[in-house]
Amino acid sequence: MSPADINAMAAPPRTAALGFIFASALMNSVSFGIMIPILPNLIKQFVHGDTAAASEWNVLFAATWGAMQFLCGPILGMLSDRYGRRPVLLISIFGLFVDFMFMALAPSLAWLYVGRILNGITAASFSTANAYVADITPPERRARNFGLIGSAFGFGFMIGPTLGGLLGEISLRLPFLVAAGLCLLNGIYGLLVLPESLTVERRAKTLDWARANPIGSLVFVKERGDLLGLASVGFLFQIAYNVLPSIFVLYAGFRYGWTPAILGMTLLGTGACQIVVQTLLVGPAVKRFGERGAVLTGALFGAIGFLLFGLASKPWMYVASIPVFAMIGLMQPGLMGLMTRRVGPQFQGQLQGANQSLQGIASILGPPLFGLTFAWAVRHEQTLHMPGLPILISSGLLLLALLLSVRVARPAVAL
Repeated sequence: MSPADINAMAAPPRTAALGFIFASALMNSVSFGIMIPILPNLIKQFVHGDTAAASEWNVLFAATWGAMQFLCGPILGMLSDRYGRRPVLLISIFGLFVDFMFMALAPSLAWLYVGRILNGITAASFSTANAYVADITPPERRARNFGLIGSAFGFGFMIGPTLGGLLGEISLRLPFLVAAGLCLLNGIYGLLVLPESLTVERRAKTLDWARANPIGSLVFVKERGDLLGLASVGFLFQIAYNVLPSIFVLYAGFRYGWTPAILGMTLLGTGACQIVVQTLLVGPAVKRFGERGAVLTGALFGAIGFLLFGLASKPWMYVASIPVFAMIGLMQPGLMGLMTRRVGPQFQGQLQGANQSLQGIASILGPPLFGLTFAWAVRHEQTLHMPGLPILISSGLLLLALLLSVRVARPAVAL
């Protein structure tokens, strides 16, 4: 059998696998988005309508979710390096089904909190999904496929809150049941058709438990100096991006007086613009300017977009800035393409686990950083006149990421 015949036979499974990975990433992002309009109200029910208590619990739930991402991403990534991507992905997806059922049927706040812990653990499978993409994609096409998978977050940002809001009008439990059903179907589909992407000979020979933790995974990045700078750029990006889920609803309501319907349409437009960038522009941009060019362009437009958001004194100014901000969608795929070129196949899961840990840290630090800054700006609005201060901070973080990228986002030969 010729190499061409072998490649022809291998092509269909790779296409099917990428579609499944996209669906898995979509479920993860929906699991996050569906919480936005539903979880605070469900918590409020459990605390007998006490808004202040519900707010305190909601902060705890958000921080816990980020902590689980921080702790579990490296473990799942390393397990996938040793035993293959397929079993880790399937266990995570079925675990997500169990988690949604858990929260749908939770009889108390404590049980709901346990469900949120499970959600943070199972949603950490995104690190394994990225490793799968690196396995099945040639290095020169990885940025494009990472952009495709990243667009799942845009779809989830559109679908999750919308689905949660509509179904929540019927019952606050119904969105969880629907999400559980989707995860179950996705898991069954994967069980039947998902091929393994990491052959036995390319797997890690042993499990290094000293590295199967957040600190160990970050040491893994530090030991590879050319990864450390790129990981730092990614960390700055993750913290900056946290500003929108942290304060957007409160910010838009305070500054523009937007109703829930207008907020929903704005989120829909933001998600749609990012999907266009990540599905249609990443491939051509990388082909023309390279992965380094995609990172620099995404960081520049992201910094400008946040600057425009923070300075927008009129609603139309904010809306007009959305297409500019959407170009930030070039940054993460280019960054992931550069990073995956710097490690071999047996370390892709560990690399993605380290990225997941950094994202978890950002998810822990971002909400209090931006939430407290927004509260301070609102209290001093009469003298400061800067309700967009936290968004301006995000612009500054991306500007710093841009300057760092100029130095560290160098092309590398794929291993």
